[in-house]
Amino acid sequence: MQWSNIFNPNKKCTHPKISPTEDIGYCPDCGELIENRWYLVRCSCCGVKESATIRNGEIVPEKKFCHNCGSKGYTIERIEKIDCTNINYAVLVQEIVKNEITEYTQSWEDAMQTSGYIPKQLQQFR
Repeated sequence: MQWSNIFNPNKKCTHPKISPTEDIGYCPDCGELIENRWYLVRCSCCGVKESATIRNGEIVPEKKFCHNCGSKGYTIERIEKIDCTNINYAVLVQEIVKNEITEYTQSWEDAMQTSGYIPKQLQQFR
């Protein structure tokens, strides 16, 4: 048993078994549906790609200013597919896909008046 399991009871699953090449999949450790999302950080002044990292749950550039123009401003851009030119700059965020059902339909069988038949709820399909 690892010490981190003992001293960190609020441990969140980091989904290590989800491949970065897959767009979406179920984590075998926690059972959640995980979507892989890739993000790029660009300079807001000149548009040059910058290496990104995640600090305190926020996507930020690794350096404090742009190496091309010296600007401190940046924009975050989501890309659909990762390719070999963006792999050195992009950051991967694995987000849990919430499946919230807001509406559902129930159907009941009619009870027969003459017999003592108790109506049963029909099977629900989503």
